[in-house]
Amino acid sequence: MDREAAHGRREWRGWREAAQEALYGPEGFYRRPEGPAGHFRTSVHASPLYAAAVARLLARVDAALDRPAELTFVDMAAGRGELAAGVLAALPGALAARTRVHAVELAGRPAGLDPRIAWSAEPPAGVTGLLFANEWLDNVPVDVAETDTAGVRRRVLVRRDGTERLGEPVTGAEADWLERWWPSPPEPAPHTGTGDTGPHAGTGPAGTGLRAEIGLPRDLAWASAAGSLARGLAVAVDYAHTREARPPFGTLTGFREGRQTRPVPDGRHDLTAHVALDACAGPGALLLSQREALGALGVTGARPPLALATTDPAAYVRALASAGEAAELTARDGLGDFGWLLQPVGLADVPLAG
Repeated sequence: MDREAAHGRREWRGWREAAQEALYGPEGFYRRPEGPAGHFRTSVHASPLYAAAVARLLARVDAALDRPAELTFVDMAAGRGELAAGVLAALPGALAARTRVHAVELAGRPAGLDPRIAWSAEPPAGVTGLLFANEWLDNVPVDVAETDTAGVRRRVLVRRDGTERLGEPVTGAEADWLERWWPSPPEPAPHTGTGDTGPHAGTGPAGTGLRAEIGLPRDLAWASAAGSLARGLAVAVDYAHTREARPPFGTLTGFREGRQTRPVPDGRHDLTAHVALDACAGPGALLLSQREALGALGVTGARPPLALATTDPAAYVRALASAGEAAELTARDGLGDFGWLLQPVGLADVPLAG
């Protein structure tokens, strides 16, 4: 292969490879000192009610496990340890004393984190308790497929500046995954300028705009994370969709400094795509909206009784502020629409009810 051809192969890559480097490489987005909270706001950052609800879920898992001598809480994709610290602070003393908290993150341990929180790049193996992955799977890189004008689903290739073109047809296990979990829509979509023109300028067949994110790497990543538990509950919380309502044009997008952007794999943008949580789910799993899950954990957004304003004005103001935060966490067309995948491991069912 000559030098020019070799350079071309390095320049054009599938989205999975490009995003892996852009997010997790030596100079990747998730290695930046400000952490994810410097660019976007999750449920963890929205209110301490979220960590308190996760702490209540951990207590219910503890009861379902017959209160083992050591209980473990694993915070996957821990960012700067905000959820791990919040859960530890929300646990009652006796439970906190026998709970080991473990944060999992590729970036280095942040300064000032509670020394009781262990920190590593991989989840601990063979533990008993709750593994909680808040907005992790949407950042597990996946390849993108687009249907060309001949009806062939092809891998989308991308350069560092975000320019795209269509590559080879999707085959093998990835094609099988698409057929099972993200089949082509029955009706063709209007041509949107992908392929050889517009923002996807390059060479090769023209695209139709019909896209899918190939979620197989996420299925495998989730199976591995949940499999690190000996017994307990694994929970994934994320932007999600199901087979009956896959978005025909895909969901890949970027974020930077709190604003949504076009996806650019340059290390300065977050890159995210919604998760096919139904494909990740194993036997006995439960799929709920965040609104439903948090409601079962006591976060409802109900306003305090107006009479409290007369009998205890300060308490009323505190309760009203709490209700506002709960309403944000459970809002329709907002955080409340996030998907929760609850996967029991070695338990008869999901210990969600109080």
